[in-house]
Amino acid sequence: MIDSITDCLIDTRTGKEVETEYRMRETPIRPKDYKGWKFDWSIAGKNGYHIYELFVKDNDTVQGRISLKIDGGVADVEIVETAPHNYSHKGIYAGVGAHLFAIACQVSLDAGCDGVVAFTSKSNLVKYYMEKLNAVEIAPRRMVIFEEAAQILLDKYIRK
Repeated sequence: MIDSITDCLIDTRTGKEVETEYRMRETPIRPKDYKGWKFDWSIAGKNGYHIYELFVKDNDTVQGRISLKIDGGVADVEIVETAPHNYSHKGIYAGVGAHLFAIACQVSLDAGCDGVVAFTSKSNLVKYYMEKLNAVEIAPRRMVIFEEAAQILLDKYIRK
């Protein structure tokens, strides 16, 4: 679930916005790298998906991960997850989930796919993604973030 749409990440302890950076993970994920996470992140790399990790600037603690690959003219997302220390309303940072989708939009844009991102809702969150990300349901649980919605996410999280 996307915690909230914020202007970048918000430190919930101080209420202040923090600068972020992201990068594609170059090394395979080992079991200790996803301890406490809900998904087995070692599978994403094996399936040809690239893993991008979100960080607070100048800090090596992963705040969230998204796995995606360019396929069929879109960035296809396999897994997206906020780090365990950011789960729910007790998380350290708010805005991680939407920020991860903004990263996918940027990767899509860089690949010449106009920022379009496709994903399958892993649960009954279709309406939630429609409201929070302006995603469109194109088939049962299959969601797409089209260009206009991608621009909103990019403007909030990437192009600051």
